Amino acid sequence: RIAYRHPVTDARVGVTDDTPVFTDAALGELIQDYVSTARFAAAAGYDFVDIKSCHGYLLHEFLTAHTRPGPYGGPFENRTRLFREIVAAIRRDVPGLHLGVRLSAYDFVPFAHPKPGEGSRGVPMEYRSYLPWKFGFGANPDNPVEIDLTEPVAFLRLCRDLDIRLVNISAGCPYTNPHIVRPATFPPSDGYPPPEDPLVGCARLVGAAMRLKAAVPELTFVGTGYTYLQEFLPHVAQAQVRLGHVDVVGVGRMVLSYPEFPRDVLHGRPLQRKRLCRTFSDCTTGPRNKMVSGCYPLDPFYKARPEAGVIQELRRKAGR
Repeated sequence: RIAYRHPVTDARVGVTDDTPVFTDAALGELIQDYVSTARFAAAAGYDFVDIKSCHGYLLHEFLTAHTRPGPYGGPFENRTRLFREIVAAIRRDVPGLHLGVRLSAYDFVPFAHPKPGEGSRGVPMEYRSYLPWKFGFGANPDNPVEIDLTEPVAFLRLCRDLDIRLVNISAGCPYTNPHIVRPATFPPSDGYPPPEDPLVGCARLVGAAMRLKAAVPELTFVGTGYTYLQEFLPHVAQAQVRLGHVDVVGVGRMVLSYPEFPRDVLHGRPLQRKRLCRTFSDCTTGPRNKMVSGCYPLDPFYKARPEAGVIQELRRKAGR
C-alpha cells in the first residue's frame, strides 16, 4: 500500500493502478502496529525507538503527500498528522520509552542513467512538466534539485514540542536519488553514475545538519554522510562537534568494513587504512539482490562467501 499516487516514481517501483492507497481508516490500524512494536522494544530493554521518517519509507512518503486528499495530505499540518498520532499513541501505551527520529531533511527529484548524448553522469528525470513540484519535502517546488529547509525546520520544531530530543539528519531516498543519501565513488548495481563529486554530497549533508541545528538548537543532532571522507572522517567529525554544528556523528557504511573504526579513533590509534570503506556500494548491491549486506571487497568473511562472486558478476554487468 502507498500514501498517494506518484506520477514519476510509481512505474519505477512496480506500483500500478491496482496498488491500493492507504485509507484513513487503515492508518488507524497501522498506528496500533507501531504501538505493538514499541511495546516489544521496551520489553526487550531498548531505551528508545526510531520513528523513521526518511528514505522513501511510509512516514517520509506522507511528508511528501501534498496531493493526497483528506486529513493526512495537503498542508503541513495534515502531512504530519500520522506522525503526531503515532507519537501520541506510543506515549500513551508505552510510557517511559524514549523516541527518536531519522529524517530525510530534503528531497530531490529521482535521478537515472544518462541517455545517449547526455554525458556519462546521472541526470535528474524529466520534471519540468510537473512544476511546481508537489511530491517532495525540503525541496524547492520551483526547482526540485534545490533545498528548501522551511518545512524541515517546522518538523523539527514539532519534534521538540512533542518532547522528541534525538534526531538523525539524512536526505532523499536511496532507491531514487542515492547520491544525496550516500555519497559514493561507485553506485550500486542498479544505480546511476554519480552526477557530482561525492564531496559535494557530503558537504550538502553536513551543511543541512548545521543549518537545522542552528534553527532548533534544543535537539540532539546526529550527523550523516561522513563515510566517504574516509581517513579524513575523524578530523571533519571532530570539527563539526567542536563547533556545535552537530552533537554526534553517525557512522554507517564505515563500520561494515571496519567495525573497530570508532574505537580506534576515540583511543587515538592509527587507522587501519586497508579496512577503510572506499564506497564500492556492494553493501547495497547485496540486499538489492536478496543477499546479505556486508563489505564484500574488504571484509575477509564476506569476500569468502559465495555471494561475493555473484556481486562481482552484477558489477561487471553494470559496467563497473
